[in-house]
Amino acid sequence: YGFVHYETEEAAKQAIERVNGMQIGDMTVEVTSFLKRDNRDTPKSAYTNLYIKNFPQDWEENKLKEMFAAYGKITSSVMMEDKLGRKFAFINFDETESAQKSVQELHGKDMRTDEQKAAQKEDDIPELYLMYVGRAQTKGERAREVTGQSGGGGGDKKAGVNLYVKNLDEDTDDVVLKELFDPYGTVTSTSSMRDDKGKCKGFGF
Repeated sequence: YGFVHYETEEAAKQAIERVNGMQIGDMTVEVTSFLKRDNRDTPKSAYTNLYIKNFPQDWEENKLKEMFAAYGKITSSVMMEDKLGRKFAFINFDETESAQKSVQELHGKDMRTDEQKAAQKEDDIPELYLMYVGRAQTKGERAREVTGQSGGGGGDKKAGVNLYVKNLDEDTDDVVLKELFDPYGTVTSTSSMRDDKGKCKGFGF
């Protein structure tokens, strides 16, 4: 296998379209976008960990756990405060179904007292007082969100796109790999993974 790094996403997409499935020697080459391990998320429908906010601020962790325990076995929970002193929590269930049921039943629920409801102003935003219950983001998702909000932190510098290539002939080296992908855009680097005998392992980047 091997890896090919392009300057632009457009070139990478074109390379996938043109080279994926190409017959080279006795092998049918497979080309896909490369994902770092942190970015390989489980399906978003399969989750057990919930992020919760906008519940009564006088509630303690046990009170919140008591409410959510009605939907299934809780394996862990934690309640914290942000810099403004607002409480939020994470609750992890043993089963996905329990987490999904909690979201269906409790997300958007109005947990305010009658006095708080009576004091509501016309321009109050519902998202700021209705209880939020949703799937907790993974570490990889949070990192990508921060990177996106900060514009990647690299000014105009392009991060480029990595492709993962497998089913390569054992004689494929970095030069051959670059020649194969050069027609579709500027290739900044290639890497054909080789064994201790100098033969290609069948994949590259």
